[in-house]
Amino acid sequence: MSMITVTTTITAPLADVWRAYTTPADIMQWNAASADWHTTAATVDLRPGGRFSSRMEAKDGSFGFDFEGEYTTIVPHELIAYRFGERLASVTFTSNHDGVTVTVSFEPETEHPVEMQRDGWQAILDNFARHVSGTAS
Repeated sequence: MSMITVTTTITAPLADVWRAYTTPADIMQWNAASADWHTTAATVDLRPGGRFSSRMEAKDGSFGFDFEGEYTTIVPHELIAYRFGERLASVTFTSNHDGVTVTVSFEPETEHPVEMQRDGWQAILDNFARHVSGTAS
């Protein structure tokens, strides 16, 4: 199965982008695909073999789930690779003249259309970019 990739470029220092992506308090601010969802708890043990978890819930309380897994590779300010269930994902951080490009690649699941998964993950990444840029709502 081929990977799905989403990307964004943020005009901010690499250290700020990395911190916002890996700090539970920040994750709870940006980790939602739409305004009617939120992350109510997050944990990060940022090391190979360390675990992470984000509790994602509909704001009306109708549904929620834990997005969780295990980090497989950490290269500070460059790469986060992880396994969630039987699937793999990676996040790369690349400094360039426009700022920092964050690229997320993940193995899709088979329950929902690829386009829906890509759009959802892109919406979360766009929310992340707004958060780091200081324009998160």
